[in-house]
Amino acid sequence: MRKHRLDDYPACRAMWADPNVVRYVGGTPSSPQQTWMRLLNYAGHWSLMGFGYWLVEETQSGAFVGEAGFADFKRGLHPSMDGVPEIGWALASEMHGRGFATEAVRAVVAWSDRTRDWPRTVCMVNEDNAASLRVAQKCGYAQYDRIEHNGSRLVLFERLR
Repeated sequence: MRKHRLDDYPACRAMWADPNVVRYVGGTPSSPQQTWMRLLNYAGHWSLMGFGYWLVEETQSGAFVGEAGFADFKRGLHPSMDGVPEIGWALASEMHGRGFATEAVRAVVAWSDRTRDWPRTVCMVNEDNAASLRVAQKCGYAQYDRIEHNGSRLVLFERLR
């Protein structure tokens, strides 16, 4: 895992334009501009918050796998997650089902345990996304609520230290 670079934009753009990737994340493929803004958001998180998302690469080949990390998206949900580090992950379709998500999320959690004193982190997963529900649970997240947001039914998870 490493911080994003400008030359990562084409791979990120391809991933976020893939209907299979966004099926449980809003459901609509991202435009090139939306992906560009996402990339800038990641850099802004690192610059202003001291945490953010990493680009995930396959160790042996260097192939683009996806993205994972923490953010504070100020979603304005009820119950609120604002101000609480929210872990998230997304993988390119061709990398699904190979264990990369669990490996990446475990690495992100281990980073936070080593470098931050956060008493709690959260995540939200579409209730129909069985693979991501399993990843959250395998990585120490426990369900604390269910909500509907933007037409999706979401499971809210938390991990306490």
